[in-house]
Amino acid sequence: MNLAAAVRTVEEAGILLVFPNQNRADPPSLWGKMYPARKMRWDWDQSADRRVVDLWRLRERLAESGKVAYGKWYRGRATLFSHAVFRGMLASFTEIAEPTLRLSHEARELLEILEDDSPQSTKVLRERADMRGREREGAYTRAMRELWTRLLIVGVGEVADGAFPSLSIGATRLVFEDLWEMRKDPSASDARALATALESSKGFAKQFAETRETLRAAAGATD
Repeated sequence: MNLAAAVRTVEEAGILLVFPNQNRADPPSLWGKMYPARKMRWDWDQSADRRVVDLWRLRERLAESGKVAYGKWYRGRATLFSHAVFRGMLASFTEIAEPTLRLSHEARELLEILEDDSPQSTKVLRERADMRGREREGAYTRAMRELWTRLLIVGVGEVADGAFPSLSIGATRLVFEDLWEMRKDPSASDARALATALESSKGFAKQFAETRETLRAAAGATD
């Protein structure tokens, strides 16, 4: 599957994982759309499935393209959104509260760094936030989960800054400025696209509901 076909597939589905969660049909994945009868084998030795490697590279190209939104929204897994669904979800969150409301100190610090200068590799981001080392791993992971689930950050490709490529991350407000601004003026078509995508997946619907509940709790705490 080439880049254009992958973008169309994401646009048709609305939300897709890149790789399936333990080869389950739900939530749906780009792998499942490309190879509906194939189980994915996550091996990176000499016997590695070439299709897994190719999809890994396609994932990077999708993130770099800006034609879809890429993040680790669902349980920390690589997730792809059509622009319509991304706008619709941001609008739905904003109806409850600003997605930035009552972030943890660590999450807010990371977001401020990215809003000052995006994109940045995960390695550089951790260095600037002084969150390097195993002792800060848990705090960093929790803070990033807050930002991913509220769609406050997106992945925009990879950077070669060590032995392994590092994900390049940007603040949504800067990377997708138009999508971010439109959250305050939602369209009916975006709301329909979001509803359709969530109806197709109990897993995605549950994650969406959990994030909305987190925002409700944050809004209630400020009353």
